[in-house]
Amino acid sequence: MIREVSLKDISDGRTYGLNDMVKVDTNGCQGCHKCCTGMGNSIVLDPYDVWQIKMGLNKQFQELLNEGCIELNMVDGLILPNLKMGEDERCAFLNEDGRCSIHRLRPGICRIFPLGRIYEEGDFKYFLQKDQCVKENRAKVKIKKWIDIMHISENREFINAWHGFIKNVGEKNIDLRNSGRGESINDIAMYVLNEFFVVDIIDTKQINEAREENFYKTAIERISIAKEVINKLN
Repeated sequence: MIREVSLKDISDGRTYGLNDMVKVDTNGCQGCHKCCTGMGNSIVLDPYDVWQIKMGLNKQFQELLNEGCIELNMVDGLILPNLKMGEDERCAFLNEDGRCSIHRLRPGICRIFPLGRIYEEGDFKYFLQKDQCVKENRAKVKIKKWIDIMHISENREFINAWHGFIKNVGEKNIDLRNSGRGESINDIAMYVLNEFFVVDIIDTKQINEAREENFYKTAIERISIAKEVINKLN
């Protein structure tokens, strides 16, 4: 989800890189799950998030929808999935003990919290969200350790490619609407939903060690192809 806001309004006013130390360590949260409740449809998932959950739980996209784990909403002109809030506005993946049942598979937004990303000139930095995490006396930890993700350089390249793609689609949608081709916007939305979420990005039978690296490579190639397809629409 692309937000046009001032950094000083939502953060401590600073930006950080992977090797910076920031006060984000909540010591395992210790029973707190406030950030896993009442989030509405704001935890928007990217293709890597969905692919990881599908692979980790051995479920297809439609199964996750049918079981009420995720839902679809219109975001930035696209139909994108988000984590679904269930009973008492709790995340569908929150267990009875108030712990995340897919912690090792958790989406990027959850993984970096209480950090956020700010995008500039084709890349991004992290910022510490203001007044979002209720835990007091958080300890400093290196951002790279906090995020705890394999192939972090490839992951960063993918995130930038996906963010750029979302912006590109938004700009194309404006052009289509202004030229009276609004019906094409829905076609684009369905194309992206199918190409990046419903259909598996890579063969699920690939060995685990190579699978994640191949996901990033294939996903970025797909983004490039999708840009060409969408930009050719008049």
